[in-house]
Amino acid sequence: MDFKTAADALEDRKSIVTLTTGSTELDKLLEGGIETGSLTEVFGEFRTGKTQLCHTLCVTCQMSITDGGAEGKAIYLDTEGTFRPARLQEIATRFGMDPAVALENVAYARAHNSEHQMELLKMAAAIMAQDRYALIVVDSATALFRTDYVGRGELSERQMQMAQFLRQLTRLAEEFGVAVFITNQVVANPDGMSFAKDSTKPIGGNIIAHASTTRLRLRKGRGENRICTVFDSPTLPEADCQFAVGPQVCVFVCLCLLLCLLN
Repeated sequence: MDFKTAADALEDRKSIVTLTTGSTELDKLLEGGIETGSLTEVFGEFRTGKTQLCHTLCVTCQMSITDGGAEGKAIYLDTEGTFRPARLQEIATRFGMDPAVALENVAYARAHNSEHQMELLKMAAAIMAQDRYALIVVDSATALFRTDYVGRGELSERQMQMAQFLRQLTRLAEEFGVAVFITNQVVANPDGMSFAKDSTKPIGGNIIAHASTTRLRLRKGRGENRICTVFDSPTLPEADCQFAVGPQVCVFVCLCLLLCLLN
């Protein structure tokens, strides 16, 4: 690939499609939704809505572009056993889609170790070359690497393998123009104070931080409320968004507040 002018690069970015999250306010926070052609990471503790958002995107990516979709299929790579087809049916019904058709448009695979996870990604590249896909979900991208490589002695190998996996995801995003949406786990931050607002940090260190174009933090609020924060992005300002996940649909009750207003 040769050099091109910034004007040409700007023109190329006009073809980028964003996938709706199902919430008008959350889409405003993300300036349209989840961007195609790049890698978006969402991290947080358990029960903060990460997997719920993955399921929602698998449905919304199938909708027409005018409705906030990309008119494509989805690939769901599950490493934690949290994929639920019935959930996709509920979400499809919410958006007025045929649940049976929505399920047919989602390719699902369960990874059992990090090596298997890498192989499934190669298979994903093969099937994407045969049909129109708009989304790759990896839930979670780091769980198996975390269990397969234990201790400081294997930390270097873990980071190298994880970097190769993320590099392949980035290549697929750029080559096929799909949105790559990955979830990440968190660990307690020993450097943080226990009384701090959030004493956790995402695992993966600088490897996953540099690989992700956009990073979103999810954390628990009061009751059923959850809080989404733009943690890092080349284009989005740091902002908060509150939402709540209901039993039937993902209901976002969003009030976007710039962090500068919170201080």
